[in-house]
Amino acid sequence: MERYPDFPGARRWWDDNGVSTDDTTFAAQNPTDAPEGQPLSDRNENRSQRPDSDAFKAFMASSWAPPSDDLPAESPVAAHAARRRRTVSDRFPGERIVVPAGPFKVRSNDTDYRYRPHSAFAHLTGLGLDHEPDAVLVLEPVDQGTGDDGGNHTATLYFRELAGRASAEFYANSRYGEFWIGQRLSMAQLRAQLALETADLAELEVAITKDAGVAAIGGISIRLLREVDFNADALVDTSRINTGVDLEQADALDAVLAEALSELRLVKDAWEIEQMEAAVAATVNGFHEVVRALPRALTHHRGERVVEGAFFARAREDGNDLGYDTIAASGNNATTLHWIRNTGQVNAGELLLLDAGVEAESLYTADITRTIPVNGRYTDVQRKIYQAVLDAADAGFAAARPGRKFREIHLAAVTVLAENLDRWGLLPVSLEEALAPEGQHHRRWMPHGTSHHLGMDVHDCAQAKRDLYLDGILTEGMVFTIEPGLYFKAEDLAVPEEYRGIGVRIEDDILMTADGPVNLSAALPRNPDDVEDWMAGIWGSTGE
Repeated sequence: MERYPDFPGARRWWDDNGVSTDDTTFAAQNPTDAPEGQPLSDRNENRSQRPDSDAFKAFMASSWAPPSDDLPAESPVAAHAARRRRTVSDRFPGERIVVPAGPFKVRSNDTDYRYRPHSAFAHLTGLGLDHEPDAVLVLEPVDQGTGDDGGNHTATLYFRELAGRASAEFYANSRYGEFWIGQRLSMAQLRAQLALETADLAELEVAITKDAGVAAIGGISIRLLREVDFNADALVDTSRINTGVDLEQADALDAVLAEALSELRLVKDAWEIEQMEAAVAATVNGFHEVVRALPRALTHHRGERVVEGAFFARAREDGNDLGYDTIAASGNNATTLHWIRNTGQVNAGELLLLDAGVEAESLYTADITRTIPVNGRYTDVQRKIYQAVLDAADAGFAAARPGRKFREIHLAAVTVLAENLDRWGLLPVSLEEALAPEGQHHRRWMPHGTSHHLGMDVHDCAQAKRDLYLDGILTEGMVFTIEPGLYFKAEDLAVPEEYRGIGVRIEDDILMTADGPVNLSAALPRNPDDVEDWMAGIWGSTGE
């Protein structure tokens, strides 16, 4: 038997027919297979000495001020989220759409990471921050044109409302109880805030499985955003097995839904652009904090951690969190593309490659990279390599025009890089051969793509079709990065010794408008002279 979390959070055992039992029942029925004595699921409570008497329960349930029943104003995102749901409704008429938020994710034993819902769920509901673990959005098919906003579905958000203060869950459940985690909105309050119907999570099983089956014989076909919540996966799969739905075909339906929800975010609406601008502004503040912290980083045996911590503090002050793990790479570490250990020293004379982004409370993130001289001045060799990367970034920006293909940004940027590598005598073949599809020799020193879409995920819209992403047409409302780089590893004997251990990347966040691209992160200096002046100005103002 396989073991999955059952609704609304209890641990249960599932057999091959979709029948489940709890730990205690399973132990009684399967004494040789079950853990001896106390079920494993109960053992995290062994450290607790909580009283269990009726008198204690009555005392804990008494003398609490009533919770507020004031209804919040409708969120500015509510109308935008409704339009997104309508687009999904138009795409999949007659089908039930199931989009989970996802559960808590365990960090260690019974300690969870801070909660973040799946981006597709947040996009369709407008819920950000730490709302709502285990929640599921269901779009229920109705007669054409009779649904929400004249669409083909009615939307309901199923979530676990906080238990009343008379319930033991209030004080005894450290994962969901209000006594432990603080207040959350009621169903009525969440309904008012999101302009979205709400229901108790306990009703979800019926909502998902009722009338489900093969559409050809009168059942309702289900499309599920898979691998977000194993509870939802198990419910839907069990329903499909019980109603004779071909699982392979159903998986294909689910894949099309994931693709559609990803593509829905390719073009940002006005509210999303405001969120992106706020995330970028907070990220710029974080880069300022890093420059202020550099003198201390120079004196610390883990200077990269000093850099990482300075940015993280700003991310938590100005936003929700980091959009992704910060890359704070000094010296040769900057040549490791995904250097997130940040365990190295920061030494005078080195370059610091900082790739970081603040995630706003709406869950939209920035993604900016600057490569700065630790002691405030580029050496001649560092400046030479830096300028080549900057010229490549400018070429990519010049190629980003409405109506052109997304892939043209990369081609423009790497052409400039390859030209410099050729001029420096590093390419083992001619420039033409290196740039040919079968060549690509420049990728030894620039191995990644130049651009990716940006939004709720740092690599947003990742499930979109190639012809809408790489071969897609640049369109007003798209937000993406331009981030060329050159990375000369210390052990790379194919480059002059003076180049070794230098890694440079410059990354900006770009909004496509009808008139052309706008650099949202332009407030952060890019020109090497401007970078040096910016750093000197910060140190001068702090007395460093």
